[in-house]
Amino acid sequence: MRFSACALLALASAAPAFGQSRDSAATAPVLTLQDAISIARRNNPIFLQSRTARARAGAALRTSYGVLLPEVSTSFSNSYREGRPQFFGGQAFGSTSDVISSDASLNVSATYSGSNLLAPKAQRANLDAAESDLTNAEAVLRANVIGQYLNVLAASARAQLNDTLLASAQAQLELSRARAAVGAATTLDVRRAEVQVGQAQVAVLRERNNVETEKLRLFQQLGVEQPTNVQLTTELPVDEPTLNLQDLLSTARRQNPGLAAARSRESAAGVGVRQARSAYLPSLRLSTGISGYTSQETDIEGSIEQQRLSTARGLSSCLGTDSLRVRTGLPSTATTCNRNFTFTEADAALMRRENSKYPFDFTRDPITFSASLSVPIFNGFQREQRVQEAEANRNDARYNVRAQELRVTAEVTSGYKNLITAYQAVQIQRQNSQAAREALALAQERFRVGANTFVDLVQARADFERAESERINAIYEFHRAYATLESAVGRPLR
Repeated sequence: MRFSACALLALASAAPAFGQSRDSAATAPVLTLQDAISIARRNNPIFLQSRTARARAGAALRTSYGVLLPEVSTSFSNSYREGRPQFFGGQAFGSTSDVISSDASLNVSATYSGSNLLAPKAQRANLDAAESDLTNAEAVLRANVIGQYLNVLAASARAQLNDTLLASAQAQLELSRARAAVGAATTLDVRRAEVQVGQAQVAVLRERNNVETEKLRLFQQLGVEQPTNVQLTTELPVDEPTLNLQDLLSTARRQNPGLAAARSRESAAGVGVRQARSAYLPSLRLSTGISGYTSQETDIEGSIEQQRLSTARGLSSCLGTDSLRVRTGLPSTATTCNRNFTFTEADAALMRRENSKYPFDFTRDPITFSASLSVPIFNGFQREQRVQEAEANRNDARYNVRAQELRVTAEVTSGYKNLITAYQAVQIQRQNSQAAREALALAQERFRVGANTFVDLVQARADFERAESERINAIYEFHRAYATLESAVGRPLR
């Protein structure tokens, strides 16, 4: 593959111009068929969209594996409560100080069922199908680019033919005028020659416009802007095909991307049936978690004072009880009362330290572990419906595979026969064109010496134009037949 550096750079970046030659003179950029296919793979927007399906399938496959891993979640929260007691049954509860608190937890859980255990296999089959779809899209893009490239070449060949016919008509006009000047031709012959020149000029204009139109369509397939005066340089030979039909059919059954995608989807549908049937199996759920909390009173001094008063009341009550014991002759417990009901500054400092744990010095709750096994019994025939739908999808996928196999066989067989027929047609049209060319040369010579009329010459030119047009059409129909067969087989054949 040969392609100038300036042309490759501009086509790859979709620039409007291709650069200049070494001597700084503007030159026409060139584009080969292989370069056109490569550029289309990088820039065609429709083809690039097909890649997103593969990306989505890859993400679904990763997710199917991720479902088998434990789910981990954490939370952290803060709250504030106004320092006002709440009353239940006429009793006041709660702190008289404002309270701020925080909670944190870490939870781990995992669920296992037949559906999520089979999901990776199903998603793998879907990914294979997406890969085959992408290969099929690439084959379709290649066929479209080749077809449009051939359309440009065919239009260019017809334009060259019309240029030749115009030059011939102009030469005949000059000859008619010269003969009329010496009385060997009539004014009618001159007027007819002028009409022929005008018609040839119109044909040249239309065919040149057709060339530009086909180029625009080609670069639309490539997905880039058309450069100025781009030239298509690939020349495809018309060689006799040496292909074997049975080998082509065998290769197509292995490599045709559409058939491969259908088989992958059949495999995914089979796994879908197993997933649907797994709804009758039990599901296992495992979970564990750890959590903690902390709180802080904004004014701890009130609580310290309440604790001091409560201790004093406890001491007073204990000492009163001890006085009754002494009067009844029992031993005194005053020492115990003083030891149990004492609130010192050290106790107050401890309460202040305990109150300063907010927000991250948590008091841990007990760790919990749980495992549950659920066995489905009856859910209103929903499982049965999903199983039937999955089986129907699997059957449809099987039918689609069979349909694709028949399509591939038919397309390869017909494409092979069309290719052979197109090659034979090229050989016949070449002979016809050569005969028409010789007839035109003879008619021109006879008209020059006055042995033919201008009408005979016009008829010979029309025969040559028709034969040469048919030869051009036959050549590019041969190349299109080759491209169609390559698309059906699933790989290049030459």
